[in-house]
Amino acid sequence: MGNVWKSAVSAWVGLGLLTAIGCSGSANGDAASGAAASAEATAREEQLFDSVRGEHGRFLGQALKTLLEGRQTFRFDTFGDEDFWGGQLRLHEAIEGARFGGVGPGVSPRTALEVGLKVDVDALPRETVRALKAGKIDLGDPAVTVALLTGKAVVGVTGFPDGQGGLRSIGIQCALCHSTVDDSVAPGIGHRLDGWANQDLNVGAIVNLSPDLSSVASLLGIPEDTVRQVLLGWGPGKFDAEVFLDGKGFRPDGRSGATLIPPAFGLAGVNLHTWTGWGSVTHWNAFVANLEMHGKGTFFDPRLDDPLKFPIAAKNGFGHLRSDPDLITPKLAALHLYQLALQAPPAPAGTFDPQAAERGGAVFAGKARCASCHVPPLFTEPGWNLHTPEELGIDDFQASRSPDGRYRTTPLKGLWTHLRRGLYHDGRFETLAALLDHYDAHFSLGLTSAEKHDLSEYLLSL
Repeated sequence: MGNVWKSAVSAWVGLGLLTAIGCSGSANGDAASGAAASAEATAREEQLFDSVRGEHGRFLGQALKTLLEGRQTFRFDTFGDEDFWGGQLRLHEAIEGARFGGVGPGVSPRTALEVGLKVDVDALPRETVRALKAGKIDLGDPAVTVALLTGKAVVGVTGFPDGQGGLRSIGIQCALCHSTVDDSVAPGIGHRLDGWANQDLNVGAIVNLSPDLSSVASLLGIPEDTVRQVLLGWGPGKFDAEVFLDGKGFRPDGRSGATLIPPAFGLAGVNLHTWTGWGSVTHWNAFVANLEMHGKGTFFDPRLDDPLKFPIAAKNGFGHLRSDPDLITPKLAALHLYQLALQAPPAPAGTFDPQAAERGGAVFAGKARCASCHVPPLFTEPGWNLHTPEELGIDDFQASRSPDGRYRTTPLKGLWTHLRRGLYHDGRFETLAALLDHYDAHFSLGLTSAEKHDLSEYLLSL
């Protein structure tokens, strides 16, 4: 029995679940540092093994088993959505190209990387990694893309082989939007970073590759050309989940209705998920798996029966979905646990001024009144963390597309990882300085330039 649990603990240590669940480190470093790390891991393992006994051992073993199941689901489970992405949209045909029985020129790895798809270096054979580093892999060949997809090396996307060198379908996973890589081999190629928002992912451009969007056009009740205009309006790092509920592809000012892809880490203890607080993490998991990924499961939310607010959802019964077999519901518990275990990564040394950040912490809790809503250490309110647009001093477009008509107080840990596309739900504030200027004016805080600078450094340090 002891050897069984010692193996379990060893696996836990080896998978990095003791430090940063789902966040792999760089493979760089010399043999000496690797040996030191191995010795340290062994010491931790022995300490854990001493404490893993009896009922505690059973609990730890079950927790580990559930975490690994959740990680597998997060990274690789399509929930049967390949029947939509491949069966209806025929997206795999555009990816493989005419050469393999599809349509058009196909999608090369270079093009795939340009639209934000990521490659997991740990899923590649060592010789392939060496060839990549040496520039000996043809990144202009769609055949390489097919091989990466069928080998589960593309983060969040799986290609199903047809046995003749091409694809018979394609499916997506949670990791497509909510994971990236550390670029340790090349831009877009590296070790997985689960829970990070993929700020490079151009979902609209990828879906627009589909040779047949008639099913989406029929659902929305608009021409297929208009569907493509909506998709191309999203841009990198954004996605519009509500358009398939209310049909509002654009804001009244003509800009896209898409919102930023949020990170999936740092959510333990946080009540409501998503920019407008649709529900808990597990509610959103069920929502996305059923309605956005187009998987096959069960979903219940009678709020979607409102024909005025959600005309498309109400017409199609999206609040009352059932599939037999249900490929989603049995996976939700483990998926939830894994996501809650994804901690926000600490800010790297040298990316912020520690002294300024310390002063900024005092401003955060005091004069700026940030902590009245972004309550440490969650950095959101415990409980019903929603606010009206008027409270925030912004328009109600996105809030009006949600059941409660409010915006969520966003948790701030790991903010440094997702600043490239701007701040707030739609990236309207391009910089932290612009965001702080808005709050300073809206709440009449009277912050000085120095205080704003220190506050920015504090936010970057979280």
